[in-house]
Amino acid sequence: MINAAIVGLGRWGQNLVNSVQGKSDKIRFVAGVLRHPEKARAYANEKGIALHSDLDIVLTDPGIDAIVLATPHTVHAEQIIASVRAGKPVFTEKPFTLTSRSAAQAVHAAAENKVTVGVGYNWRFQPALQEIRRMLEDGRLGKLLHIEGNFCGPSVYRFSKDHWRQQRDEGPAGGMTGRGVHVVDAMIYLAGHVETVHAQSYRRALDYGIDDTTSMLFKFKNGPTGYLGTMIATAETWRMQVFGSRGWVEVGDVEHLTTWQMRVCSVDPQNLHAHQKPQLISFPEISTERAELEHFADAVRSQRPLAVAGGDEAHGVAVLEAILASAKSSRTITVGTATGERKHTIANRTRRVAAKATRSLKRAIKVVSKSIKKAKQSRGSAPAKKRVRSSVKKARGRVAPRPGRKKAAPRK
Repeated sequence: MINAAIVGLGRWGQNLVNSVQGKSDKIRFVAGVLRHPEKARAYANEKGIALHSDLDIVLTDPGIDAIVLATPHTVHAEQIIASVRAGKPVFTEKPFTLTSRSAAQAVHAAAENKVTVGVGYNWRFQPALQEIRRMLEDGRLGKLLHIEGNFCGPSVYRFSKDHWRQQRDEGPAGGMTGRGVHVVDAMIYLAGHVETVHAQSYRRALDYGIDDTTSMLFKFKNGPTGYLGTMIATAETWRMQVFGSRGWVEVGDVEHLTTWQMRVCSVDPQNLHAHQKPQLISFPEISTERAELEHFADAVRSQRPLAVAGGDEAHGVAVLEAILASAKSSRTITVGTATGERKHTIANRTRRVAAKATRSLKRAIKVVSKSIKKAKQSRGSAPAKKRVRSSVKKARGRVAPRPGRKKAAPRK
C-alpha cells in the first residue's frame, strides 16, 4: 500500500481522494497540504487525513511514500522538482507543466533521482479509448485519416474575477489547460506526436479573465490531421470522432467522468451507397481516477518511470506551447520550435542592425578613399590637404561646418 500526501484539497483534489480512499488496496491518502487547512478540516477528519500548511513537512516525512498534486498549473514544475529531489515519487494533475523547458527539467530531475513521475490524463484509462486504439492497430478502422474533438462548458462563469482559474497565466489559451489538454493527449495516444499547429483564441463572453473561445488545426507526424475546439462560456458538452479509411468511431456526451459508450460506423464495400447506421457499444463501469492512481502506485512499487524525456507527457507540453505561440502570432507553428521563436526574432533583428552598420561603414570608407585620392593628386597644396582633412572628419561624423564660415575660394 502506497501512503500518499495530497497537495491541494479543492474540488478536484477531493475527487482524487474519494476515488481511492477505502476502495483501493494499492494507494491511500494519509496526509494533505493546503495553504488554509481549516477550509478542509472537516473533510480531512472524515477521510483520516492529517493536514499541513507546508509542503516541506510531507517531503521530509519518512511515512509518506508519494506526493499527489492538485494545485494551480503555474506551480506544478517547482513542486514536481522539489518532490523528486526529496526522493518522493509524484503524480501531478494535468497539465504536466506549462513550458517545454520546465517539463524537460522535471523529467531530468526524475531520471537523475530515479523517482517516478506520473501525469493525470485519466482519459487513457477509458475502455472506449483503449478499444479505439486497438481498432486502429488491428485495421478495423483502416488507415487513420483525421481526428476531431471539442470539450466545452460554462467554466468562466463558475469562478470569480479574482479566482486563480481566471488568471491568464494559469489558463493560457482559455480552456486548453483545464479541458483541451485532455483531448490533445487522447489524440496523441491514438495518432502519435503532433507536427504543426494553427490556433486562434479569444475572450468574447466576459470583460475579464481568460479566453473563452479557442480552436486549432493539427498535422500529425504520421500523416493524419486533427481539429480541436474548446469553448468555456457555453453549456457542458464534449465529443471526439476518429475517422479511418474503413469507418469512424465517436465518443461524447455531457458528462465525461462516467464510463464512455461509443458509436461505430463502417463502410460496406459491397454497398457503397448505403447509409450505415452506427452501432452503440458499452463497456463495464470503471473509475478512471482510481485507475490512473493505481497505475501510478504500481509504477512506484516497481520503480518504473512514467514521464520520460521525449515521451508523450513532455510532448503534450510542447503542443500546448505551440498552440499559445500560434494563437499569439496567427501563424502555423512547428511543435518544438515555439520556445526558440523569440531568440530567432532577436537574432534576425541583430543581423539587420549589423548589416545596416556595415553598409554605413562601407559608404564612409568610400568617401575617405575618394578624399585621399584627391589629396594625392594635389600634393603639397595646403588648401587641398585642409579640404581632405575636412572631408575625412565629415565622413566620420565628427565635425560639422562652422556656421557663417566662408568656403575657401577654388584654386585657379
